Amino acid sequence: MEKEVIVKDIQMEFMSMVSFMVKWVLASIPAMIVLFCIGSIFMSLMAIFF
Repeated sequence: MEKEVIVKDIQMEFMSMVSFMVKWVLASIPAMIVLFCIGSIFMSLMAIFF
């Protein structure tokens, strides 16, 4: 049985939101490095085969 939930407002202090966003950015850096490495390997394989 599914229930619908609608969020209308979130109470969050400004500095808490800033620290959350900084942590979000810092967490995305390793993810971008991993995606760059995977993309580089894929492009190298494509260059070798074609």
